[in-house]
Amino acid sequence: MSNWNKIFKPIVVLCAICVVITGALAATNSVTKPVIDEATARAQNEARNELLPEAEGGFTKVDGIDVENVDDVYAADNGTGWVITSNAKGYGGTITVMSAFSPDGTIKQIKITEAAETPGFGSNVTDNKSYWERYAGLDGTKQLVLGQDVDGWSGATISSKALLRAMNSAIEAYNAIPKS
Repeated sequence: MSNWNKIFKPIVVLCAICVVITGALAATNSVTKPVIDEATARAQNEARNELLPEAEGGFTKVDGIDVENVDDVYAADNGTGWVITSNAKGYGGTITVMSAFSPDGTIKQIKITEAAETPGFGSNVTDNKSYWERYAGLDGTKQLVLGQDVDGWSGATISSKALLRAMNSAIEAYNAIPKS
């Protein structure tokens, strides 16, 4: 048997398959990316409206806020507050949190928009709105302390600390917003 059939032919066939699959993935991505981006933007707008309904749907992105783990800062067009998107590494992955702040610096409410925590443990923190409500009404002008300002969830300490880190990043961003 020649070297062509034994060594080179399988390599050429495998490379051809890789090129075809890569092209198919690139074509699929170019078709689906705009749809996914639009759906993500729509979901984020709905979450902002849910967190700060007094804004009546009008938000403007605030630029120039450079805080670690903060993705976006949006101000309500009518001056009723801000919505800040932050994240932190939890046990199962990144926890992404949207938090609404009132003009006086109070945390109005929070919503976890993405999480991959362990079902039955960390998911108690990320899927449980009654746990999120513990943050509502807290002072959003100072860093929060677990066990003092808000209690952790027993059995989900890493997830509780991750949510707290994300909230403290949002608080840092809130304090960096120029308020006029």
